[in-house]
Amino acid sequence: MTDSAPATPAAGRRAARAPARMAPLARLPVFFAMAGRRVVLAGGSEAAAWKAELLSAAGAHVEVLATEPCEDLLALAAAPPDGPLLLIARDWTPADLTGAALAIGAFEDDEECARFAQAAHTAGVPVNVVDKPAFCDFAFGAIVNRSPLVIGISTDGAAPVFGQAVRAKIEAVIPQGFKRWAEAARGWRPSVAALALSYQGRRSFWERFTRAALETPEAEPSEALRESLLGRAEVERTDTPRGSVALVGAGPGDPELLTLKAVRVLQSADVVLYDDLVAPAVLDVARREARKMLVGKTGYRPSCKQDDINALMVSLAKQGKRVVRLKGGDPMVFGRAGEEIAAAQKAGLPVEVVPGITAAQGAASRLTLSLTHRDHARRLQFVTAHARDGKLPRDLDWQALADPAATTVVYMPQRTWGELAGKAMEAGLDPATPAIAIFSATRPEERQVPATVGTLQTALEAAVADGAGGPCLILFGHAIGEAAAFALPIEAEENAHVAQG
Repeated sequence: MTDSAPATPAAGRRAARAPARMAPLARLPVFFAMAGRRVVLAGGSEAAAWKAELLSAAGAHVEVLATEPCEDLLALAAAPPDGPLLLIARDWTPADLTGAALAIGAFEDDEECARFAQAAHTAGVPVNVVDKPAFCDFAFGAIVNRSPLVIGISTDGAAPVFGQAVRAKIEAVIPQGFKRWAEAARGWRPSVAALALSYQGRRSFWERFTRAALETPEAEPSEALRESLLGRAEVERTDTPRGSVALVGAGPGDPELLTLKAVRVLQSADVVLYDDLVAPAVLDVARREARKMLVGKTGYRPSCKQDDINALMVSLAKQGKRVVRLKGGDPMVFGRAGEEIAAAQKAGLPVEVVPGITAAQGAASRLTLSLTHRDHARRLQFVTAHARDGKLPRDLDWQALADPAATTVVYMPQRTWGELAGKAMEAGLDPATPAIAIFSATRPEERQVPATVGTLQTALEAAVADGAGGPCLILFGHAIGEAAAFALPIEAEENAHVAQG
């Protein structure tokens, strides 16, 4: 695996890859404005009472048609949470649905459900029949209520209990104080609009607001903060738009290994320049409106020249855009970050680096392996097996690579591993030293290839022929043998000892 694959000589290209289209949705998540709107609810059960409470809380005028309303409905009619609730002690008729914003039915009998749904369709009213998805135009999901911040969860009726469990998870991580911040945002919006800011100016204001909310979620949004944010926005209104560059570590592939800061930066990006080795699931974290541009860096295949990437990055930032240079693993580990930082600084652009989980760390986590096992390793070393010309670097320290007390991680090894292993063994590295290649570490398609230094080349070729692909990393050293995932075939051990001679 590589933290960022090397550029190889090729015609410079800049591929603007259209973002992946949204996957199919079982339901369209929408939020209706219900304040003051008439909703008809037929049925008097406890299920009907829950829907009536939800609708009243949203400000709807709820008409409940029921010959025998349950106790919860009677209590709710006496003290509705917001919009009024009128109990009408009779069965519903099709005429009741005329002019309603929504029609809700709570029936057990399927024939009654079908009749109600048909009447609603005839009246042109969206209909929901409680717990009867076949008769529903829309569904009620589980909700997390920090109104005006409201989060809805739907499983399309497939697993309501699962939806409730997800809701409970979200409840646990969304502070109650977010309600005050959402209310403050609604109250401050007219003042922001009055400044007539550019799109970027408005976005900057709300990003600073959001940062304050995330840092102090339980604090009361103060007037002093409001004045400070508005004042800064007004000062910046007349400034020439100034872009920025952020080098962000995408980690080894699993999007859950992104740092919180990486997520925040990706969600504020105008443009994302990414390497081909960045997992698609990581790109999905970026702001949907951001332009996502593939800039090569695929390794051993035609790629953008580094100078072209630098020029594109600087040009976009000079247009006032926030440019994220997204790199696999950590940008500071074999990621050519130094050249891109220098280009941004030379252009006078602000640049920041957001570190990521390195490819080596990701691989070790999947192997449940301590890279610095106290019984086997005194040193941890990262080396690249790929020089600028695509060949094995000429200045590798072979004595260090042969050190039996070191754990070595080899980046970009596939094309040159055989030569590297041969020279390391000539320098004294034991051919029986445990080694493992790991493809696409932390991703669903991950493939582990355990062997020894002496047998890994053959095992590597067999794995590639069998379909192993994606970023590849090789780890070797006596600590590797301690990995829970390490299972060296007997014949490989025998071959290694024969090679040792």
